[in-house]
Amino acid sequence: MTDELAGVVLAAGAGSRLSPLSRWRPKALCPVGAVPLVDLALARVAGCVGEVAVNLHHGADQLEAHLAATHGDAVHRSREEPEALGTAGALGALAPWIDGRPVLVTNADAWLGPGIVDAVERLVAGWDGVRHRLLCVRDPARGDFGDLRYCGVALLPAGAVAALRAVPSGLYEVAWRAALAAGELDVVEATVPFVDCGTPADYLAANLAASGGRSVVDGRARLGRGAVLERCVVWDGAEVRPGERLVDAVRTSHGTVLVRPTAPRGLPATEGDVP
Repeated sequence: MTDELAGVVLAAGAGSRLSPLSRWRPKALCPVGAVPLVDLALARVAGCVGEVAVNLHHGADQLEAHLAATHGDAVHRSREEPEALGTAGALGALAPWIDGRPVLVTNADAWLGPGIVDAVERLVAGWDGVRHRLLCVRDPARGDFGDLRYCGVALLPAGAVAALRAVPSGLYEVAWRAALAAGELDVVEATVPFVDCGTPADYLAANLAASGGRSVVDGRARLGRGAVLERCVVWDGAEVRPGERLVDAVRTSHGTVLVRPTAPRGLPATEGDVP
């Protein structure tokens, strides 16, 4: 089915809850394990599709430049202007490119750990091409379908995709809710680590999960002699000064976000610009 299936990575969201990180670069370019989220999303669907597209809105120029430099013409880009179109509207805008094919869609705002490529391949291999099929992980506290939580990978049949329009809309509201009610939606459980990188705290947790608990330092960052890092992420171009100690922090070239255990989740303290 690979040649018949179109892949779409959804990367247009503003990532408001991830601020201030998402003010400094689009959420889809925030790295986990020193790899931008959009590249991780592209990698998890690449082996299952003939072509892949990425939709752009927030930080579109930065994303466009990154995709052109790292993927060239291998990735189709779809700019949404003047407003973001949501998960369903994005597919509606891509209708000429999709050209009647079924779609494997994935979100660029989540980290999925080891085993995800195999899980996506199994999701595709067992599909009848007729029913909506969603990949989920077990999470009783935040389940969308009983104890199962949608983790941002789904298969949409060609007919359902063709019915979508390029207007702001979500897949659950315009497609999945009706399919669920009609008994035409399947949920498939994957036993893989999953972190929705919605807040700075979640983003830090995703990096630590990816690294086995170690701080993640991009090879293009500058670490001063004697600097100490505990549970931190350091972006490319950032600097940690000699002798500086960082704990539970994300250091960028624009500023530092501290994820304090006593702070409400998603409301980290923010320092000024790094000298």
